[in-house]
Amino acid sequence: MPAPLLETKLHPPRHRSGALPRPRLAQRLDRGLGCRLTLVSAPAGFGKTTLLAERAAAWAAGGARVGWLSLDGQDDDPGVLWPYVVAALQAAAPGTGADARALLGSGAPTGAVLTSLLNDLHAVAGDVVLALDDVHHLRSREVHDGLGFLLEHLPANAHLVLAGRTDPALPLARLRARGDLVEVRAADLRFTPEEAATYLAGATGSALAPADAAALAARTEGWIAGLQLAALSLEGRDDVAGFVAGFAGDDRFVVDYLLEEVLQRQPPHVRGFLLCTSVLGRLTGPLCDAVTGGPGGAAVLEALDRQNLFVVALDDRRRWYRYHHLFADVLRARLLDERPGEVAALHGRASEWFEQHGDRPEAIAHAFAAGDVERAAHLVELALPALRRDRQEATMHRWLAALPDDVLRTRPVLSVGYASALMSLGDLAGVEERLRDAERWLVPATPGADRTTPPAGAVVADVQAFGALAAGIAVYRAALARARGDDADAEARARRALESGDPGAHLERGAAAGLLALARWSAGDLAAAHASWGEAVASLERAGHVADAFGGRIALADIRIAQGRLDDARRTYEEGLRLAADHGGPVLRGTADLHVGLADVLRERGDLAGAAHHLRTSEALGPGGALPQHPHRYRVALARLRVAEGDLDAAVALLEDAERVYDANFFPEPRPVAAERARVRIAQGRWAEALARAAERGVTADDEVVYLREYEHLVLARALVARGAAEGDGRVLASATRLLDRILAAAEDGGRGGSVIEALVVHALAASAAGDGPSALAHLARAVALAEPEGYVRVFADEGAALLGPLRALAPREPHARRLLAGLRAPHRAAGAGARSGQVLVEPLSARELDVLRLLASELDGPGIARELVVSLNTVRTHTRNVYAKLAVRNRREAVRRATELGLLGARVRARGGDGSGTLPS
Repeated sequence: MPAPLLETKLHPPRHRSGALPRPRLAQRLDRGLGCRLTLVSAPAGFGKTTLLAERAAAWAAGGARVGWLSLDGQDDDPGVLWPYVVAALQAAAPGTGADARALLGSGAPTGAVLTSLLNDLHAVAGDVVLALDDVHHLRSREVHDGLGFLLEHLPANAHLVLAGRTDPALPLARLRARGDLVEVRAADLRFTPEEAATYLAGATGSALAPADAAALAARTEGWIAGLQLAALSLEGRDDVAGFVAGFAGDDRFVVDYLLEEVLQRQPPHVRGFLLCTSVLGRLTGPLCDAVTGGPGGAAVLEALDRQNLFVVALDDRRRWYRYHHLFADVLRARLLDERPGEVAALHGRASEWFEQHGDRPEAIAHAFAAGDVERAAHLVELALPALRRDRQEATMHRWLAALPDDVLRTRPVLSVGYASALMSLGDLAGVEERLRDAERWLVPATPGADRTTPPAGAVVADVQAFGALAAGIAVYRAALARARGDDADAEARARRALESGDPGAHLERGAAAGLLALARWSAGDLAAAHASWGEAVASLERAGHVADAFGGRIALADIRIAQGRLDDARRTYEEGLRLAADHGGPVLRGTADLHVGLADVLRERGDLAGAAHHLRTSEALGPGGALPQHPHRYRVALARLRVAEGDLDAAVALLEDAERVYDANFFPEPRPVAAERARVRIAQGRWAEALARAAERGVTADDEVVYLREYEHLVLARALVARGAAEGDGRVLASATRLLDRILAAAEDGGRGGSVIEALVVHALAASAAGDGPSALAHLARAVALAEPEGYVRVFADEGAALLGPLRALAPREPHARRLLAGLRAPHRAAGAGARSGQVLVEPLSARELDVLRLLASELDGPGIARELVVSLNTVRTHTRNVYAKLAVRNRREAVRRATELGLLGARVRARGGDGSGTLPS
């Protein structure tokens, strides 16, 4: 279950009756509803929260949907902040954020969560306002990046209001220039002399002499907290003029002076209550009783509220309060001055109360503040599973980094947790040391040994986690080895984790099996990789990690494609999509990637329309349904489709964009994006660029062929064949042939059927360029035979005219070769354009298009064909345009000639005389 949220953070402070109206500021804030962002930025004590709470109430009364969130230091973590933001908007506009909340639970990236949330906001009728108070607590770049994304993509009906002591790291200058920012700053918030006089009269119950009111306003410079403190100090004084005369100094002096005045005038029990409870960020009666050690906390809080003594109500039931931030700062300073020996005990009692009431983050914070690192370590260890589940790695790292090394070294579960946090944040430097600290506490792996009982000297709070320690260490060591590129070590450690782990530790087993699969995959052992991935998916499903298991199906299908098993890959993708459809909740992360994978399979099999449909579906799902690698995978798949459609320039542009958005992860990348781009350059006749790239990468024709560079070597072989053919250089063609022999042998040994077919096709091209027809035919015949069961089309069709001759020679004895000819489009010259060498558009003619083609070879005109087929003339025109496009021709005569060359006109042609040169109406 998700971590519980603190409801009081989702309600604005209660608006006080009798507060001074400030119409000039209200108008400015109201004007901000027409912009993306309103920023209220000023130092402490300027009334930011009071002003914003008053306007929030007014906006809500006027029909706007207002979400409120009071921030604190714990919110500077995406895993903590965004659940609160979603909850605030759900409270404002019920029905929004359900998918976003589910995505948070699945560990989806921030962009996916916010995209889902923004889509919901767009559908809300009327204005939606999200107000974030005390935004200065947010400092991390990741949080500011998320806020920037949210701000940049806000729909027109949504508005963001931020209040804090400092400006957030957002593009304020750009927003200001676009007129998308309304600002309220300290100069605006200061009371004018008239406002100060009115406020002081209301606060003291009597009108001050105009000179005294003006003097206080001038000496506080309109600073609201100073005036409030002055009003409290003036209560009951006879010598008002004398007090005002002695009032001087800067803000800090004013605070110290006036708080001293206020505190000294409180009864001893109230003064003691204020000092003791100043350690609390929020207050409620029972909590105050636990901290002070005495009863009556709720009554004291209500009395302070009635006296307007710097307490802020956090709910309408008057159960939770907080002190004014400035008041709390000075109270804590006074506590340290007067009772320094009590501070640790006060925090300790607060920690115990919060732990008993299920608020572990607050309990941990107070344990740290008390200096009780052992207690803090105990609580952090118990919190680790929830932190991992909720992807709160930043909070986990912050807490663990705050613990002394000598405490961490005696707590093996925390040491592994620290390694996990470091790895998740990309900081690999300290992982090894933390794993070694944990490893020395492992119980010897002897038969019957109790792994849940730690040895003497080890401190363990989570016994179950300690039992899984050996497997966890092995998994993280395997991941570390994988990150460093040492796949042999990664594989050995992943096997050790599987062998040493508890069979019931499904999560650890799933992670270990996945790492083992990655190592085997990188080595080119695809059968073993697929088996291990299957085990990983099953273990993750048993562990309840549905989203991770779902994403694993993409890897399973990718491996099947590399094996040349297109039909198995198709079934895997389709099974995943069925699971996604049956899920019933929000779109599962990875659904978009399944559509991309299926599109690529359909493209390879010649179904370009189906491929385009799935790519459009993938794009429509948005980031919420995608893995982090989706942006570049989508672009690569679309580029391949553009190649199939003959738009090579568009394909290159897409691949360049894919390189820009590339997101590396633990997965192997056997077909680098840059190599894909070089492949298209060869099709454009720019083989020299592909050769130059290979030289830069150190890829040569004499290399040992390994799986992760297999595709790069295939691209190099293509470039060498293109060069040899263009220059008539037999030595270059011979070099390509030797390289292809080695690629073919390695791919066959590794069971990589996709590479085998592609290598055979390039072999046929090399032999054809060398004038060795029999060898070209033999290689092509073998490629066609291997391709037919799986329906490969594009691996042949993308070669264009270069394969026409060999395929024609093969067609009489190979049915699949005849089908490939039907889909192969020769190079052609478009009207008014230069030759588009190597362009291919292959999409097989449909049954109805074949009927139209055969009638085009008769003497029938357009209306006659329509009558023959019992369709409208417009339908005939549509089919005719499709036939012309697929055959790369411009008129009827060329279509008949081209169809004859490809063997598409057979016994079903209804020849009725004439030369077939008639034209169809356009």
